[in-house]
Amino acid sequence: MASSAVALEDVPSVDMMTELLRRFKCSSKPDKRLVLIGPPGSGKGTQSPVIKDEYCLCHLATGDMLRSAVAAKTPLGIKAKEAMDKAMKKPSCEKGFILDGFPRTVVQAEKLDEMLEKQGTKIDKVLNFAIDDSILEERITGRWIHPASGRSYHTKFAPPKVHGFDDVTGEPLIQRKDDTAQVLKSRLEAFHKQTEPVIDYYAKKGVLAQLHAEKPPKEVTVEVQKVLSS
Repeated sequence: MASSAVALEDVPSVDMMTELLRRFKCSSKPDKRLVLIGPPGSGKGTQSPVIKDEYCLCHLATGDMLRSAVAAKTPLGIKAKEAMDKAMKKPSCEKGFILDGFPRTVVQAEKLDEMLEKQGTKIDKVLNFAIDDSILEERITGRWIHPASGRSYHTKFAPPKVHGFDDVTGEPLIQRKDDTAQVLKSRLEAFHKQTEPVIDYYAKKGVLAQLHAEKPPKEVTVEVQKVLSS
């Protein structure tokens, strides 16, 4: 059977050096297993790549695979749990992982703890991106995009030169259907109802850290670094 391994001489020296430097940097980093909690627009998506790169963690998908993994042991649940176990054993997850938007219920949090306990690990820190709903409404309902290029604007924070039109092409901007006050309200209601008990669960375990997510991204990054270095 032919080997799928790549000969060292075929790896560009720049790529090899980059990987060696990454491994050297990561070798001194402590292991971390993190959960990120926050409503839409709270900045989790901005901070997650920063945390991932800084602490050499992997970002695990939190879709159906993980929700199924903590469900009753149906064949689908077992399959999903195997997929999650496999993901956690990848080299990129050697230093730990980030779970973004999961667990969403206390039952899921309990099942996740059980799963990690069997692996001899646990959740080290839960970052709660706390922010007032009124600030989120301003952030989200002010977003406008140029569909063809994906360029985004904000009526308050990053307005176009001409209201309602793209700076480069002059074409009309549109607002996503999900970026309306009505849709946001229903999403926030669901988030608070489901997630507040999860926040309480982790607070009682002593692993919850409250972030001031209304601050500018760079200031939130500084907060995150303080929390994770303590």
